[in-house]
Amino acid sequence: MLPPVNRDATERWKEDSDRSVDYYNDWFLRFAPPSFRKAREAAVAKVADAFAKTDDCRRLDAETLLANPSIMAVVRQLTCPPLARDRLAGLAHVDKNFVKRCEKATGGATLKSSERSKAAAVLAVVNRLLDKDVMPWLSAGDASPSTQQRNRSALVIADRVCGALSDPILRNAQEARQLDAISAWLSVRGYAKASPATHSDLRPGQFAIHLNLTGRASGDAARPVHIPVDVVVVPLAAKPGAFPILIEAKSAGDFTNVNKRRKEEAQKIEQLRRQYGVDVPFVLFLCGYFDPGYLGYEAAERIDWIWEHRIEDMEKLGL
Repeated sequence: MLPPVNRDATERWKEDSDRSVDYYNDWFLRFAPPSFRKAREAAVAKVADAFAKTDDCRRLDAETLLANPSIMAVVRQLTCPPLARDRLAGLAHVDKNFVKRCEKATGGATLKSSERSKAAAVLAVVNRLLDKDVMPWLSAGDASPSTQQRNRSALVIADRVCGALSDPILRNAQEARQLDAISAWLSVRGYAKASPATHSDLRPGQFAIHLNLTGRASGDAARPVHIPVDVVVVPLAAKPGAFPILIEAKSAGDFTNVNKRRKEEAQKIEQLRRQYGVDVPFVLFLCGYFDPGYLGYEAAERIDWIWEHRIEDMEKLGL
């Protein structure tokens, strides 16, 4: 069992929470502008491609969507108001996975002809709600837009697409930065990154990123479940065959978000404990808006954490 690091230090929780917020905000102010510029450029290109494939949104029909399902992410932003995936699926009476699959399509991927009715239902909703103030040529029958109209409309729609993607962009960038910070800290201390098939293949002094472990779900069947863990590391001084330390990177840009998600870690650790015992070494790596209420919940679940702004606390884990 790991020694307590921060979960018992209640007198430091408020100060650490404030410092973590400052740390995250500093990163956000430095990272966000170039990130959003890059995302906006990609969104403009995506909208231009969708305009080309739909004849400037004058051919929003089932056949077009079947042949070009990836335009769905842009299509949802053509309406007033723009439609979230679940809202569009609900209005069209189709399963939301249909909308998601369309958006995940890449390259020359197409849909099956058997899904024509779903495509038609989705586009019937979109056509009914088209934002013709943004695309004024649609109010003029079959008129083609001028280059200026097309470019102006593409920028407006691209901003909507970019806004819908902003949270995932930030989450992915923050996760990558946290994992880089942990990897660098370990590497400086003599650890080597490995690519094992399972955690039992790791040797002392090795670590892996994004490794799946097997846990146990609740219920009589106690079926096995795959649990992705961000960092899995075996201490340098550990004996061969020792169970690794499991580190889960977490970041948040507001307090509300973490309180909605705080049960995720509790569920993950319970599934791991059912498989590996109550003393499975599992800690969080936190950066951002984690208030004392969140920390108290995690501590009650016997989950400890390392703050990114004080990464040297990882030494207390025996690393």
